[in-house]
Parts: sequence; C-alpha cells; structure tokens
Amino acid sequence: MNFELSSEQQAFADAVRKFAAKELAPGALERAHNPRYPWDIAAKLGEQGLLGIAFPEKDGGQGGTLMDAVIAIQEVALHCPKSADVVQAGNFGAIRTFVEYASEQQKEKYLPDLLAGRKILGLGMSEPEAGSAVTELQTSAKKVDGGYLINGSKVFSTHSPEAAVFLVYVRFGPGLDGIGSILVERGAEGLTVGQPNSFMSGEEWSQLYFEDCYISDDSVLLGPGGFKKQISGFNIERIGNSSRALALGRYAFLKAKEYASVRKQFGKEICEFQGIQWKFAEMAVKLDAAQLLLYRAAVNADVGLPSAYETTVAKLMCNNTGFEVANESLQVMGATGYSQETLVEYCVRRTRGWMIAGGSLEILKNRIAEEVFERRFNQRA
Repeated sequence: MNFELSSEQQAFADAVRKFAAKELAPGALERAHNPRYPWDIAAKLGEQGLLGIAFPEKDGGQGGTLMDAVIAIQEVALHCPKSADVVQAGNFGAIRTFVEYASEQQKEKYLPDLLAGRKILGLGMSEPEAGSAVTELQTSAKKVDGGYLINGSKVFSTHSPEAAVFLVYVRFGPGLDGIGSILVERGAEGLTVGQPNSFMSGEEWSQLYFEDCYISDDSVLLGPGGFKKQISGFNIERIGNSSRALALGRYAFLKAKEYASVRKQFGKEICEFQGIQWKFAEMAVKLDAAQLLLYRAAVNADVGLPSAYETTVAKLMCNNTGFEVANESLQVMGATGYSQETLVEYCVRRTRGWMIAGGSLEILKNRIAEEVFERRFNQRA
C-alpha cells in the first residue's frame, strides 16, 4: 500500500502547479468575485489538456485517470479557486455522464467545443418539488412524430446562465423506469432561460422553463430506464465535488498559515500562541484524513466501478473538512480573513454550498447507514 503519488503523477502535479502559478494566479481575486464564467481561463485549460483528462482519446480526451483529474483540480485550486470550477466542468458531473452514454453523433456535435473550453454543458435535474427526492421529478417528455415535447421546469441548474446545451432529466413515463435524459440546446423553441439568481457564493443559476419544447429523437441521451445509469454518474461527480471542497479548505489553510507566521499581537507572531497552534494541528489532521479518503475513492474508481460507499464517505468527509478548515482559517485571520480583499471568505462561502450540491450531508449519511446495516431505508412517507 503506497500513500504517495507515483513519479508520473508527481510530474503531472508539478507541471499543473507551474502552469497555474504563471497563468491562473494573476487575477484570481477578481475572477472569484465575478459571477461570469471565465471563458478565457477555460480556453487556456483546454489548450493545456486539462479538460477531458480521464476521457478516452478517441473522444478527444487525454486518456488519463480519475486521479489525474483530482490532482489537476487540487493544483489549480491552490492558485485560483474559481478556475477549479472549470476543471470540474470539463471532467466531472454532466460532461462525464455525456461522454459515457452519448452516441457518436452527439459526441461529434458537442465534445470538440466542450473540451476546448468554447462551450459548457449545463445540468437540469432539480425541480421545485424534486430536490434530494430526484425520482419525483415531473418534467415530462411526450412522444410525438420524430421526437418529443418537453414540459416542466428546472431550478438550481448548474451553469444555466451560460450553458450552450443542457443535459435534462425528464420523465418519459411513470415510475423509476420512466426516467431518462435528453439534450436541449439553448435557444430551442419552447425553452425559456430565466433571469440569473445568485447563491451565497456569488455563483448564479437560472430557472429553465419548458413549454412544448420540441427535441428530435437523436437528442435523447438515455431513454426510459436510463435513470440508474445516470445516477451512477454521481459517484464520479462526487469525487470532483470532494476535490474542490478539500482544495479550497487547503487554500484557506495555507493562507492562514502565512498570516499566522507574520501577524504580530502582544509582541509576537500569533503562531506562537498555543490556542492558534492547536487550531492548525486539528486542521492538518482533518485535511490529511480527508485527502486519504478522497484518494481511496479515486484510485478504486480507476480500477473498477466506482464504489458508492467510498465516494459517499469521501464527499461527506471532504465537504465537512473543506468548510470547517476554511471557516477556522478565516477565524485565525480575523477581519483580514473576513474581508473580500482575500479569498479566504470566498472559500468559506463556496465550500458551504458543496455541503448541499451533489448530495446533501444528510442524504450522504443516510446512504452510508444503508451500507452499514446492509439494507435500504425508505425515506418516503
């Protein structure tokens, strides 16, 4: 059992770190406080091959591993937290599901622009009455000649203000087996993208309204019965979510460490105070523990099917650790950390959101308990 990166992985990490320090660190503060998607950064990341890292080369990817993608997110985030969002969008989440199940025609149509950072894929899953209980979604797909008519709405859709195409969960029929997914291009007749709304993090989302929105048969990604395949993609998405959460916690930790080493109060650096030392010791242990759980999930997903248990445990630990460490780092830095002149307060706000997105902490705990007791617990009334 080896807890160190391989020589190839370390060389990759070093290369990404050097690139991020030169190309991404300048402007990181301004970028984080701009709600717009950083298209210039997306183009640079595409040129560097940091989008589609673990996708097959035949699909335009790099043919790497999930661990490579995790390494890239973490190295990028340590220099520009906002840019890590672009690495996530180009490697995990909706795009991963798309690459896994799209037809060759669909891939040829969308992947070149997505992997070059010229366009981004949005996800339409949550609805006003279907959040964690996603199987209760009501957005419908009714079969008509040559395609389907879509009716319903989506909320909190990832990248919705700027996505060129949306991967939308729909109901083709009743029950779990009636759920699948479709691809809807922005500008499609019958699709209305609402005005942007802001999360606490500053990130924006727009509600999606479908009113007899027609899509052709070749725009179906997964038809009826595709839900289980789609939801299995969340095991991979959670690795990306975990990576960002942990990376932003570590970013804040390192900034607080620098601050505590030079900030003087009562005649000495504040790192000389035992209370501050204990904070850093506790944060370091949490970061190390979370890192190992994340690596376990990523490595084992690379050699077989991703383990729902391992990815869920990793997300729970990384979400908690990222937020707790960022929040404690802010406390160490006091008003400086709380100020928007640093990115520490941004890290607190961002990590807090990932405790909800991609599976809330409470849902994760329910899922872990099912593994512990080796049985399913019905949460429905």
